[in-house]
Amino acid sequence: MLSYQHLYHAGNLADVQKHAALAWVLDYLTQKDKPLTYIETHAGRGVYDLGADEAVKTGEAAAGIALAEALFPPDHPYRQRLDEVRATYGPMAYPGSPLIAALGLRETDTIHLAELHPQEFAHLRAAARDWGANVYQRDGFDLALALTPPTPRRGLMLIDPSYEVKGDYEAIPRHLSAIHRKWNVGVLILWYPILKGAPHLAMLKVLETAFPESLRHEVRFPPVRDGHRMEGSGLFVVNPPYGLEAELSATADRLAQLCKPGRTA
Repeated sequence: MLSYQHLYHAGNLADVQKHAALAWVLDYLTQKDKPLTYIETHAGRGVYDLGADEAVKTGEAAAGIALAEALFPPDHPYRQRLDEVRATYGPMAYPGSPLIAALGLRETDTIHLAELHPQEFAHLRAAARDWGANVYQRDGFDLALALTPPTPRRGLMLIDPSYEVKGDYEAIPRHLSAIHRKWNVGVLILWYPILKGAPHLAMLKVLETAFPESLRHEVRFPPVRDGHRMEGSGLFVVNPPYGLEAELSATADRLAQLCKPGRTA
């Protein structure tokens, strides 16, 4: 199924959690003068217009980054990426994870981005021309297995599926285990939604058995509108960098402020 387009959801609170973590991890990894590889399995279009009808219609950015940005200090890597993107693409631009990675990495680093959806891939390919990224219209898990272990071997993979297909929850532990067997030193970050009915719990049980030293972190927030199933956002990290747990807790504390009774924009 290839119906998912992230423009409807760009800049929501799940993005804030995920992208703040990604920006921080990349900042941490690039403090060492050693090249690294970044691989993303479900890249999307890379940069989003929060003024587009699709984004305005759902109201997710208005309830997300529009309120959460001010809670991050100006020197946080996430805030820095937001400022850089707006300076280049305009005041309503929001970076997807590929652009956060491209801005956070160096010329000596390597970026591989996979996106299967034809329309999203066309946007990504056009946007990424100036990023020095390798872009593929290909199944992200197939690409991940083909590229691992990468050169440079040091690096990070972001796995961010849409979870449109219920079978994703069963397949992801197998994919993650296969990737880790080939690339046991890579930082693997898996994002997952927390939905009504908790379909993620069985997946996490398998993952935590396979990766007992992993880091799991979740944030909860109320559904942005009537009928919306998302109640939170989670990250499962294999080989988490030192300090990431504390950073994720700080992000959770910031987002919790948005859920206090009486809080307004």
